[in-house]
Amino acid sequence: MDINLMLSQEFKLRKEQIDNTVNLIDDGKTIPFIARYRKEMTGSLDDQILREIYDRLNYLRNLTKRKEEITNSINEQGKMTEEIQAAIDKAVTLVEVEDIYRPYKHKRKTRVSVARAKGLEPLAEILLAQDENTIPEKEAEAFLVESEEADKTVSTVEDALQGAMDIIAEDVSDNAALRKYIREMFMQIGKISSKATDEEAETVYKNYYEYSEGVAKIAGHRVLALDRGEKEEALKVSVDITEGAGERACCQKYVVNDSACGQLVKLACEDSYKRLIYPSIEREIRSELTAKACEGAIKVFGDNLKQLLMQPPIKNSVTLGLDPAYRTGCKIAVVDGTGKVLDTTVVYPTPPQSKIEEAKKKLVALIRKHNVTTISIGNGTASRESEAFVADMLKEIPEKVSYMVVSEAGASVYSASKLAAEEFPEYDVSLRSAVSIARRLQDPLAELVKIDPKAIGVGQYQHDMPKNRMDEALSGVVEDCVNNVGVDLNTASHSLLSYISGINAGVAKNIVKYREENGAFTDRKQLLKVSKLGAKAYEQCAGFLRVRDGKNPLDNTSVHPESYDAAKALLEKCGYSLSDINAGKLTDLSEKTEKTGFTKLADEIGVGVPTLKDIVKELVKPGRDPRDELPKPLMRSGDVMELKDLTIGMELMGTVRNVIDFGAFVDIGVHEDGLVHISQMTNRYIKHPMEVVKVGDIVKVKVLDVDVKRKRISLTMKP
Repeated sequence: MDINLMLSQEFKLRKEQIDNTVNLIDDGKTIPFIARYRKEMTGSLDDQILREIYDRLNYLRNLTKRKEEITNSINEQGKMTEEIQAAIDKAVTLVEVEDIYRPYKHKRKTRVSVARAKGLEPLAEILLAQDENTIPEKEAEAFLVESEEADKTVSTVEDALQGAMDIIAEDVSDNAALRKYIREMFMQIGKISSKATDEEAETVYKNYYEYSEGVAKIAGHRVLALDRGEKEEALKVSVDITEGAGERACCQKYVVNDSACGQLVKLACEDSYKRLIYPSIEREIRSELTAKACEGAIKVFGDNLKQLLMQPPIKNSVTLGLDPAYRTGCKIAVVDGTGKVLDTTVVYPTPPQSKIEEAKKKLVALIRKHNVTTISIGNGTASRESEAFVADMLKEIPEKVSYMVVSEAGASVYSASKLAAEEFPEYDVSLRSAVSIARRLQDPLAELVKIDPKAIGVGQYQHDMPKNRMDEALSGVVEDCVNNVGVDLNTASHSLLSYISGINAGVAKNIVKYREENGAFTDRKQLLKVSKLGAKAYEQCAGFLRVRDGKNPLDNTSVHPESYDAAKALLEKCGYSLSDINAGKLTDLSEKTEKTGFTKLADEIGVGVPTLKDIVKELVKPGRDPRDELPKPLMRSGDVMELKDLTIGMELMGTVRNVIDFGAFVDIGVHEDGLVHISQMTNRYIKHPMEVVKVGDIVKVKVLDVDVKRKRISLTMKP
């Protein structure tokens, strides 16, 4: 199997692109490095396509390895034929390969293996021949055996015929082509159904108490809901096709006539389907539906996570973080523009203490003492009361301070972690949460990388996902985001540095240690002095690490050190020097390069056109943060509403907090997020909500319905 050729055809890319990409992956290059610095080799493939190629490459390599193992096993048994080898070569999925191998697997002791040991295989062959003149009972008499060993005794004609039929049933079940045909039938016309285990029980699965839908059409989120309902023993789930269709498919393959032998073969086929094929295929179909649903859910989770991590930072803003609570009070932390903690306290504006005036005095004093400009409020318990308190307080003071309610998902996980204890040994767990809440408004990426992506809570059924696959996919998303933005070598935490291309957790800690012992980095080349950071790691990480106010202005850009000579040559040809970069004198560099021509300039300075374009973009805006180009988050300063304040038809602006398969949850300034169902997003047909919205989007919505009792808000985005 030519894997690279298959990848080229599947992804509709040139073979050269695939060859180069696979070579780079095999050479240990990371996806962010390949996407950013090897564009000429890959044809400028982005990180998402590169990860899809990487996943598919691994699958096909595992498939090739399994084919080799199966081929060797069948050869060792001396049962390999040209037909079997051709079928193995032709197979394109692991399921197909396992079906071919099924008859040759070592099977545990079963009634079929006992029947074969009793020598009943020839009788099975006689029945399969279906000679109209053959009398099965008479033929079976020749196979009667009395033995002291029970496993070798065939006492009656009925026993002999049953053993022969068991052998036929297993042979029918082991037929790879038949199994493939029946599996395809299940996928095309099969239905997945569910019933309640207790129809009187009040559960969240009520919609699935009498439910049926085509296997080919069922949406991933419904598959996962059925799986969970079954796991919680609220539902019984099954997959089936038209009654009798499976048995007929088996009989059409094996039953030749209606003779006495033919009737026994028919019974064996029906038994094979009901007892062996159907349970196995039902498990396979359920497993395939779940795997597909999980991949879809992980992709949605990954897309949401990416949008959340790439939210624009509120830069150079002194921020007050407020972690709401009732009995234990609201924890407060003030951090400066770089995230350094300036002050902490606890106030009690919420019930049962309700010390509102005392809390106001404390917070106003902090706002004035530290020139606080933004307040970040966690959205957990007592969030609504805390928000109302903050809104009232801000109306009473002349200072211009705005606030935002942020998701505190994962804040408690972080605050109780070893990392938080190392970072803030002097604070207790609750105050660490307040610091995290403040920082995640200032710089979501830098703060959220400290938390296990699964704990951030921007997905659906995330706790039901395969752990390893989920971890791999989400780590890839975080890695892509961190490298896309780049990090400040002199301020980044070791948790943030560990996501940089080519750097693991150990090397990240060594970078921080070197910085603490030797002072700030002034040059990227100093990285080579860091313990365990060799030339290979330097090649991959250098371009993603920024040195602000260093010796070389290029160190504050994403221009890779391997392209420094090219960058200098470009500046010289356009009449500039390195010192002009920080002086902001390169505003017309793009115009000059376009006038000369990218192809001509690229040839002259010895780089490819994609690399030249990237160099120009970086030199024009050194230290560029791609997040700055996105719309700023929606900050609030006015009234806080409750559910009862909402009226049908009311129009509001809101922030998209989570996108799932059937809609999006939008924060409209009420404690509960409202749901915009996929059918209420636009007047045109869409397959998925992500075609219209993404996490962090500011959207205009109208209230459709408010269910105060169930605390549910239905919204529409339709004009």
